[in-house]
Amino acid sequence: MIQTKELSFECETGNYHTFCPISCVSWLYQKIQDSFFLVIGTKTCGYFLQNAMGVMIFAEPRYAMAELEEGDISAQLNDYEELKRLCLDIKKNRNPSVIFWIGTCTTEIIKMDLEGIAPKLENIINIPIVVARANGLDYAFTQGEDTVLSALAHKCPKGSGHVSTPPLIIFGSLPESTANQLTIELEKQGIQVNGWLPSQKYIDLPEIPENAYVVGVNPFLSRTATTLMRRRKAKLISAPFPIGPEGTRLWIEKICSVYNIKPTGLKEREQKIWSSLKEYLDLVKGKSVFFMGDNLLEISIARFLATCGMNVYEIGIPYMDKRYQSAELSLLKETCIREKTVMPKIVEKPDNYNQINRIYDLAPDLVITGMAHANPLEAHNINTKWSVEFTFAQIHGFSNAGEILKLVSKPLKRNLIYT
Repeated sequence: MIQTKELSFECETGNYHTFCPISCVSWLYQKIQDSFFLVIGTKTCGYFLQNAMGVMIFAEPRYAMAELEEGDISAQLNDYEELKRLCLDIKKNRNPSVIFWIGTCTTEIIKMDLEGIAPKLENIINIPIVVARANGLDYAFTQGEDTVLSALAHKCPKGSGHVSTPPLIIFGSLPESTANQLTIELEKQGIQVNGWLPSQKYIDLPEIPENAYVVGVNPFLSRTATTLMRRRKAKLISAPFPIGPEGTRLWIEKICSVYNIKPTGLKEREQKIWSSLKEYLDLVKGKSVFFMGDNLLEISIARFLATCGMNVYEIGIPYMDKRYQSAELSLLKETCIREKTVMPKIVEKPDNYNQINRIYDLAPDLVITGMAHANPLEAHNINTKWSVEFTFAQIHGFSNAGEILKLVSKPLKRNLIYT
């Protein structure tokens, strides 16, 4: 490869292979504990949810399918009456604090007026309804969460009165233990976190007054960031995401800077984490990795692996919002120069056929890919790791940096055993 000092960007027109964004229901219904998710779609959507979540719908979790039939699609049935009947059943049997209507490809195609129906039904059932069109027309399955949080941001209270210090709201769904760790790290620096979006309970949604500070924890939440800035008049803190020790330190430092607080002990904390990862670092240093693109976490994970001394040949990504990820892209470039590793090529909407040919040419030590391509690549003696595993692993914050390296090193260790 020809080494350069600048990131290169390309855009192909290949099909992006990823899960459907309605899969966000699988983690959001567990995060928002007083919620109920109603997915409005076809039998195919129901089969996908059943397989993706590993929970049978008739086991009565806090989500359900409103299955569209021929009468719905041909407008022979009344959408309002059908949804009213379902929502009254949900209220009677589950009595949630909020009902999420998750639109699908079909509701988009038949132009179902969910936003028009929802306010009328809210007045009847006295339960707020949040409409989120988390359909398969998006680029990546993680954008389903982005759509839901963007819709949820409109429901956050505005707050009352003038406050001397703007509140801080963190947006992004993380396991409660990880969210608590990040909150504690900020509190150690004297910064109060006024709320998370989403909160554990809908009734505890944070107040977002004008000029509140908001900061994201995941790179796939650009739509939510835009809604918070444009609709709620909040100020976005642009920082690298808290993935890996360096990313976490810089995330906290940037938040401290907007509150004019000088952070203390962060570099020492980061160094301590790096020291604890020595076993993994010795294994991955000098190895090469290729991202095929799947979940929009690619830039952040690639930056962390470059910090670990890995050569990142290519970063495929289904969709790139350069403004929202500007701090992350700058850090990736700085990291590659500092560590003297390969400056990666970033390919938006990659063509999988072309990627396979590039993988054969470059022969990377590891390919991080969607599930569809893993087994065929393994058959050609190419080490792979499912990208979806990074989505569901706890990878944020100082103490979870080892989780990323565990995932990356497992196939590399397997290769060492057999060679």
